[in-house]
Amino acid sequence: QVQLVESGGGLVQAGGSLRLSCATSRTFSSLGWFRQAPGKEREFVATITWADERTYLADSVRGRFTISGDNAKNTMYLQMNSLKPEDTAVYYCAGRRRVGSTYYYTSVPDYDYWGQGTQVTVSS
Repeated sequence: QVQLVESGGGLVQAGGSLRLSCATSRTFSSLGWFRQAPGKEREFVATITWADERTYLADSVRGRFTISGDNAKNTMYLQMNSLKPEDTAVYYCAGRRRVGSTYYYTSVPDYDYWGQGTQVTVSS
């Protein structure tokens, strides 16, 4: 059974930092982070290719968040700095099996497996 398990969420003040982890039970073509705030659709945050670790981040987090991976540990990370209240959401890890024509995938249907999510709350 394929598993993706997120950890590292919590409550932090605006301007603070958190690091999320996603431990996976297998390798993927790409891994991604998405987030979903109450009453809103799930939105793309960042993605990384497994083989060569190319990354792509959403405009709303570029310059503040960093995505990285540790292939030896089958684990992906999301370092979040300069957090804002609008970053408050449940953050989900997602895995894509298929190799496609591009190195970054930003839509929910692009991914095949999902974790249960971890809550990130940023207070003002």
